[in-house]
Amino acid sequence: MNSAKVALSMPAEVLRLAKKEVAAGRAKSLSSFVSEAVDEKLRREELSEILDAMDVEHGKPSKAATAWAKRVLKRSS
Repeated sequence: MNSAKVALSMPAEVLRLAKKEVAAGRAKSLSSFVSEAVDEKLRREELSEILDAMDVEHGKPSKAATAWAKRVLKRSS
C-alpha cells in the first residue's frame, strides 16, 4: 500500500493518549496508530451502511433475535 504524508491537527489530550499507546507498545508508531484508527472508522461506517440496507430490505431484527445475538456475543468476549 502506498503512503502519503499529511499534517493533522487534533486535541492535545488525544495526541497525548495516542503517544502513550505507542510508548506502551500497542502501536508501532504514531502514524500507524492514526492510520489504523482512521481505517477502523471507515470500516465501521461501511458496515453501518450495509446493516442499514439490510434493515430496509428485511426489516429490523426482532427483540428475540437481538437478545440472542447479545447472549452469543457476550459468551465470545
